[in-house]
Amino acid sequence: MENNEIKQAVLLKAKAAKEASRKLLSMSAEQKNNMLSAMADALQQNMEDILFHNEIDVQAAKEAYITSTLIDKLTLNEKRINDMIESVRNVILLQDPIGTVIEQNTSSIDIDVKKIRVPLGVIAMIYEARPNVTVDAAILCLKAGNAVILKGGSEAINSNRILTKIICEAGAKAGMPVGSIQFIDTPDRSAIQELLHLDNLIDLLIPRGGEELVKFIREHSLIPVLSHGRGLCHTYIDKDADVDMAINVAFNAKCQRPSVCNAMETLLVHRDIADKVLPELCRLYNEAGVEIEGCSISQGIVNSIKPATEKDWKTEYLDLKISIKVVTSLEEAIEHITKYGSMHSEAVITKNKEVADRFIAEVDAAAVFVNASTRLHDGSVFGLGCEIGISTQKLHARGAMGIKELTTTKYVVRGNGAIRN
Repeated sequence: MENNEIKQAVLLKAKAAKEASRKLLSMSAEQKNNMLSAMADALQQNMEDILFHNEIDVQAAKEAYITSTLIDKLTLNEKRINDMIESVRNVILLQDPIGTVIEQNTSSIDIDVKKIRVPLGVIAMIYEARPNVTVDAAILCLKAGNAVILKGGSEAINSNRILTKIICEAGAKAGMPVGSIQFIDTPDRSAIQELLHLDNLIDLLIPRGGEELVKFIREHSLIPVLSHGRGLCHTYIDKDADVDMAINVAFNAKCQRPSVCNAMETLLVHRDIADKVLPELCRLYNEAGVEIEGCSISQGIVNSIKPATEKDWKTEYLDLKISIKVVTSLEEAIEHITKYGSMHSEAVITKNKEVADRFIAEVDAAAVFVNASTRLHDGSVFGLGCEIGISTQKLHARGAMGIKELTTTKYVVRGNGAIRN
């Protein structure tokens, strides 16, 4: 497509989404849930078709020598599709937030003042690699009464195309307004440029992908942006930690799925417990194929650890690689996290309540974990059904974002001829 054709296509899709958003305002929770239920059934019935189209993307990615990390994010299998379907069904079970009364205030004037939840309107989602985002974003936006515009990455074009087709056709049969889910069906990145300037039609833009993509969108968008930030996550093993628990949690945080943003990148270990934890933990890391780099003290405990550089403390690996630093105190651990962390997910392993409480209070992150893996920072784990992303911002949402984060508020004022003197 030529640039002018792309511009017109994007504009028409945004206008259709805006029109659909107005119709969604009057739809009941039951009507929206019926749409989602039809989508879940359709995904189940078309699993083979989804896998077929995803394999086209995966093979193209391999032929283009795309990294194994990106291929892992791109790949769908029966379990991942079933997880998608389960997410849809979990979102159906969530209470509809629209119309919920958040506050009710009294006034010296004879009026009733309520603040209620309402949809944002039209949400544009720009994302890379992971096809499941197509479904997660669509169902969360619809449940919250929003229309959604989806722009996935070129590497997943076939997967996103078939997923969108399936859920749109199923939703339409169940009464979904035309235009509620819009898919930008071109890999051309100029479509992103067009989206960024449609602030009269789009109410919120959510980028979800690499740091470069997010930075570009935040710098060029006329639309308010809610960022899915990078995850340079830490786990601090305190001197009062349970050794077996520390090893188990730290292994899970790095190895359960290293290609995602809530995987641990840097392990901090108190000097008093380092010689009890690191030999066994590094043995497990080596067996899992993890490349380990660390400070001089950690190298003195495990001689297979390679020397870490300043760059390692700043790097989100998203791979089977980790940096390890031995620290002398909780204060030093918090100082390191403050200097190098991305305010995403941070964990402490300790039996000391005072240490845990200080970590919770002093570590500035979207989620802090005590005796638990950072991999747990996920919308489905937190009871949100699924997530549209994890925000490391502080306005208007932070952490795993579900349906409530896709709403705004409205004051509803009822009187009986009330005026202001």
